[in-house]
Amino acid sequence: MNKTLPTVRLRAMEPEDLELLYTIENDMNIWGVSATNVPYSHYVLHDYMAQVTGDIYTDKQVRLVIENDDKAVVGLVDLVNFDPKNNRVELGLIIQKPFRRQGYSEATMLMLHNYASAVLHLHQIYAVIAVANKPSLMLFKKLGYHQSEELKDWLFDGKTYQSAVIVNKIL
Repeated sequence: MNKTLPTVRLRAMEPEDLELLYTIENDMNIWGVSATNVPYSHYVLHDYMAQVTGDIYTDKQVRLVIENDDKAVVGLVDLVNFDPKNNRVELGLIIQKPFRRQGYSEATMLMLHNYASAVLHLHQIYAVIAVANKPSLMLFKKLGYHQSEELKDWLFDGKTYQSAVIVNKIL
């Protein structure tokens, strides 16, 4: 039985999102699946937010805030490592703990696929996912992503290495 997905809205970051960004970027529990390995100060993140243009061609990335029907912030989605020559981008998605396992990731990704194709005119989206992250792998597979061979010891969380796969979708 298919359950109805929640409604999400993707919006640009606003100055009042600084604390959210600070909390997510400094969450050491997710550093193992991101490129982050040092804490960020409020100052550095404020400066980043002030300088980002929101133009993927200028910034080589787009960061969007995910909101639900009640305008509660559910999480963040990033399109990073934009490669304009090959029209591809890496996807990063974090849903805050109170909103996990409620369909927000799937709803966000479906909306993002449309945005990436219709607005940004991208050809391909990819993500690097730890092999142990079975829920994420199942979601990406459900949404039509293809999986690469296993990349041994690809991700380092500060203590141990984890194998990963690259998943990609042609839009």
